[in-house]
This record gives sequence, C-alpha cells and structure tokens, in this order.
Amino acid sequence: MTLPQGESFAILALMLVLFASDRMRYDLVAGLALIAAALTGIVPPDRVFEGFSNPVIIIIASVLVLSRAIAVSGVVEGVIRRILGSTESTSVQIGVLTASVAGLSAFMKNVGTLGIFMPIAIQTAERSKRPPSLYLMPLAFGSLVGGTMTLIGTGPNLLISTVRQELEGKPFRLFDLTPVGLPLTVVGVLFLAVGWRLIPKNRRGPPQTEQ
Repeated sequence: MTLPQGESFAILALMLVLFASDRMRYDLVAGLALIAAALTGIVPPDRVFEGFSNPVIIIIASVLVLSRAIAVSGVVEGVIRRILGSTESTSVQIGVLTASVAGLSAFMKNVGTLGIFMPIAIQTAERSKRPPSLYLMPLAFGSLVGGTMTLIGTGPNLLISTVRQELEGKPFRLFDLTPVGLPLTVVGVLFLAVGWRLIPKNRRGPPQTEQ
C-alpha cells in the first residue's frame, strides 16, 4: 500500500467514525475531509473545488428548496387528511399514504416527504387504534420506490446521468426513468396496501396521547 492510499483510507475511516458518532454536522465532516485530502496532496490543489461546479449539486440544492416549500405550504398535508378522514379501512389508508409519498418522492427528497407524512400516519394510527408501525414501514418503502420515477427522485439517479453524459455525451432527461420506475412504484404501492399484514405487530398497541 502506498502512502497516498494509506492517507485516503485513514481519512475515510475518520469520516465514518465522525458520521457514526453524530457529534458533528455531516456537511462539516465532509468539508474537513476535503481540506485534509487537499493538505495531504490526495486531491490536487487545482481540483479541490471542482465538484462544486457539477450541475448535480445545483439540482440537488434546488430540489431541497422545492421540498421545503411544499412542506411549509401544507397543501398536500391538508388534502391527505381529508381523504384519510373518510375511510376506516387500513388497506385504503396505507395505500393512500404510500401512493402519496411515492408520488411526491419523484420530485423531492424522500426524507422531506417522510417528514410531511409521518405525523399524518401516526395520527391516523392513533385514530384507528392500530400500531403506528403498520403505517410507517410502508411509508419508508414508498418513498424509496417513488424516487425511481424521475431523474431528480434520488441522488444516485443524478449521478448515473452525469456518468452517462461523460461517457456518451448525453445525460438522462427528467422522465427517461419513468417507463421503468412508474410500473415498479405501482406494483410496490399495491403490494404495500395489502402486504402490511406481514409487518410484525406491536404488542403494546398504539401510543397513548397525553390528556
């Protein structure tokens, strides 16, 4: 193993330790790792900030802004609450929640969509006197498969598009992934709408709200 290789592994190991400890912000850890790589010569000085010129960074930042705007507006949350308030069927409730999360995840980060729908799912579970786990796990799966429908659905889609552009000179367009991602998402949502019965039940029951 050469010295640069050893330094690279050391920086990566330290990053993993800092990420796992959760004592420092992730962006700060990444920035410090970049500085360390530059100081040790692993990354040439003229290429230290080359990654910030990548359009993927701008797209991800734009998606985060869009996600925040949708969450703050409360429009989606209000519509879903009205729909769920008119049904007591667990399958319908989970199907509506999962489909909504999947559809929104196609255009915003899955963490943001979960942040919008998790409180709704928990309140629905409390109202229906069912364990929240029956609603939360399908939400997680729905947000993952929903991100496969568009180019901006997940970070890996954007990275693959960038690699394709470098190799073939042509990136993926926004809906190039939809013919594969949409059927996958539909099948996933339909399965979760009935497959929630396979989720282990919480024997303690739904959480009790404070009086």
